Amino acid sequence: MLGSTVPATFNLKVSLMSQLTPKNTHLGFNGVETRVPRRRRRPKVVPYLAYHHLQHHSLEPRSVFCRIVLTRVSNDGGGAVDASPQQPTSPDIEELNSSSLGDGYVSLFVRMLGLDNDPLDREQAIVALWKYSLGGKKYVDAIMQFPGCINLTINLLRSESNSTCEAAAGLLRSVSLVNLYKDLVAECGAIEEITGLLSRPSLTPEVKEQSLCTLWNLSVDEKIRVKIANPDILPILFKSLDGEDIKVKEAAGGILANLALSQVNHKIMVELGAIPKLAKLLKNNVEGSKVIRKEARNALLELSKDEYYRILIIEEGLVPVPLIGAAAYKSFRPGLHSWPRLPDGTELERTSKTPSKFGASELLLGLNIDDKNVNIEEVKVNAIIGRTQQQFLARIGAIEMEDGKRESELSSSWQFTLLPWVDGVARLVLILELEDELAISRAAESIADASINEEMRIAFKEAGAVKNLVRLLDSKNQDVKLSVTRALERLSISNGVCQVIEAEDVIDPLIFNLRCPDTSHNLMEKTLDILARILDPSKEMRSKFYDGPVNGLNKGLDEKNSSNFPGGKTGDLAEIDTPKTNTRKNVLDSAVIGPLVEILKTSTPNLQRKAASILEFIAITNPAMDMVISVDIESGLDAIFQQNVLKDKDSDLEGKEPERYALEVEEAGLAISAASRLLTKLLDSQQFCRNIDSSHFTKLLRDILKSSIPFHCKDWIAACLVKLSSLSGPKPFLEDPINMEVTLYETIPRLIEQLKTSSSLKTKEAAAVELNRIISEGVVDSTQAVASEGGIFALVKLIEEGSERAVEAGLAILYNLSMDSENHMEIIAAGAVPVLRRIVLSQRPQWTRALHVLRTLPT
Repeated sequence: MLGSTVPATFNLKVSLMSQLTPKNTHLGFNGVETRVPRRRRRPKVVPYLAYHHLQHHSLEPRSVFCRIVLTRVSNDGGGAVDASPQQPTSPDIEELNSSSLGDGYVSLFVRMLGLDNDPLDREQAIVALWKYSLGGKKYVDAIMQFPGCINLTINLLRSESNSTCEAAAGLLRSVSLVNLYKDLVAECGAIEEITGLLSRPSLTPEVKEQSLCTLWNLSVDEKIRVKIANPDILPILFKSLDGEDIKVKEAAGGILANLALSQVNHKIMVELGAIPKLAKLLKNNVEGSKVIRKEARNALLELSKDEYYRILIIEEGLVPVPLIGAAAYKSFRPGLHSWPRLPDGTELERTSKTPSKFGASELLLGLNIDDKNVNIEEVKVNAIIGRTQQQFLARIGAIEMEDGKRESELSSSWQFTLLPWVDGVARLVLILELEDELAISRAAESIADASINEEMRIAFKEAGAVKNLVRLLDSKNQDVKLSVTRALERLSISNGVCQVIEAEDVIDPLIFNLRCPDTSHNLMEKTLDILARILDPSKEMRSKFYDGPVNGLNKGLDEKNSSNFPGGKTGDLAEIDTPKTNTRKNVLDSAVIGPLVEILKTSTPNLQRKAASILEFIAITNPAMDMVISVDIESGLDAIFQQNVLKDKDSDLEGKEPERYALEVEEAGLAISAASRLLTKLLDSQQFCRNIDSSHFTKLLRDILKSSIPFHCKDWIAACLVKLSSLSGPKPFLEDPINMEVTLYETIPRLIEQLKTSSSLKTKEAAAVELNRIISEGVVDSTQAVASEGGIFALVKLIEEGSERAVEAGLAILYNLSMDSENHMEIIAAGAVPVLRRIVLSQRPQWTRALHVLRTLPT
């Protein structure tokens, strides 16, 4: 088959060339005649003569042509290019390609690849073609003019010879470098054969390199990436990242970086463990290759475009940091004459009155600390190291040099890099100290995105981010103000960081945003979030019980730690609590209460909930109670209790978009719960009780109690209803409809929920005992409420596994349920019959009650 493609005049051309050459000369690879000693003519064996003729003028593959280092390019018809210094094309190869003799050699070697040839001949031919192809596209075109060459080359990947496999993969690497032939290589099954080759247990690094580089070239094409990103190849790529050969690791990283360019590949890459493998390359200093880190960073940056995958990357210890251009760092002015202090602002004891003229005390902070006397936490040490490194890079103008981005590129689109968290946190805090408002806004957004857990929030606090963020709240730029507020909102999730934020006098600028009529909805929401966390009454109460010292146990430790930093802030709660009274007085102002009440009337449930929480904090303070009452708080509460999602009975949103409906009901329930808690606190005021229309609010809350809002939102509604009913005087429990409704719609569902979800047998036992008490008191429809909430299955399980007391209560409830024949089938379906029989047969103390239940069930 292939023989037909070889020119028929080949032997004639060889003869002609030999006649034109003197007998005592040798025709070189480039056609140059070279004198050689006369020797006896060897037998003419054309294939071997041709091979050895080419072999004589060729070096080893990796010395004839530099290793091809591929770079990712856009899939716009470009293709992978050679990024390494190119060797000039050999005159010998140029002459061979342009001459009929060269064409004859290529066709001859292609013929030698045939399946009917000796394996040694095929190996020699593929090695020769590989070396020939290293000359560039012109030489690849000469090989590809013979149909079937790629199929025969791919077939050689099954060879047991490493040199044959290396040459075959090397030729495919050269061919796949040309865009025109990428599809042909992929369609001929190269990906599948290379996958099988790489799956072999013992394979030389050279074969791996050529095979992976072929896949690297092919992965530039978006259509081929889908074939490469499969569960067979990806584990091989991840394993290659852990190898010792640098070139193999570079190729594997390049393939993954190209695969990540297609979003369709992200899911399978993440599921098979791409993020930990790639993140490890950036956290560890891989000596000798920046290519690996660059490709790993490119792959992770593509994956980080998905919010969930970005969280996974941050959890691996990497922080997305915006690239703002080296010019932006020129505005950085370190304090050259400042006394050494920790990044969070904590000052050290002054042992010398002469500060360093050149700021060395800032850069070398920590070298003069005696570890025997001062025990600095690891997170503080990392903050010092990160700040020192980033400030040093900024001073010498070397920051962002490793990314190689020109400022023109940075201005066209928002670029990011990934840094280990020690450097990333310090870099973001450093950007906050610059003058570029766009850079500051982007850094604040990155801080918000990176604050995903307590460790990261503490790291930003120790690095000094809080002080800079609070300072930037006064910015005139609305984008900066919104980004900074969002960062503080994410940091304030941590109780400890929230206390530090309050200590930096954050309440005044937040109140200014609250009172400003031009404040956007997003900025208002984040502002209320921070204020609600700072002024959360429940958190304030918890801190009194859990955050303070117990019996003076921590007193000695606190004194010891504070003695190391005289005159400076140590971050102790006692010091943070000192200015609280002064800063929170600004909240107790009618100019603040008015906008909050307006939010109750007009805003979304999410903002209503936060505003109600802040108003509750204000209402706790006796002098402010009158101000709250005087601003028509009733109308705000009335607006919250009449949520549209609960009033619109005809809406088919629940059927069309159940997830959206459930979310809206959840938000409405949380807002109503916060408003109920506020109303309960306001009912402590006699003046408010005299003016409020208690019957109106009682009717609203009774309707809400029966609604479909989540169960955990009904506890404060029930408490508020009970308190409202007490205004009209005490009534017997069974005659009070409010108490009965609270029992049916709040107490019983709560107890059933404990029976279903609690992991503590004691909690389940207490719930069963309480439930039995309610039913035994004769509350109307109580047994029906237990059945409708799905309590029968939970009761049967408790009877089977619980304590004697729990079994006694469970059997009593089950007996009352069995009095209604409608419950019989559900009791049997729950598996009660075999459980009851075991109790009777074992004659446990409760066997008589179990027998009574069995008798009521149908036999």
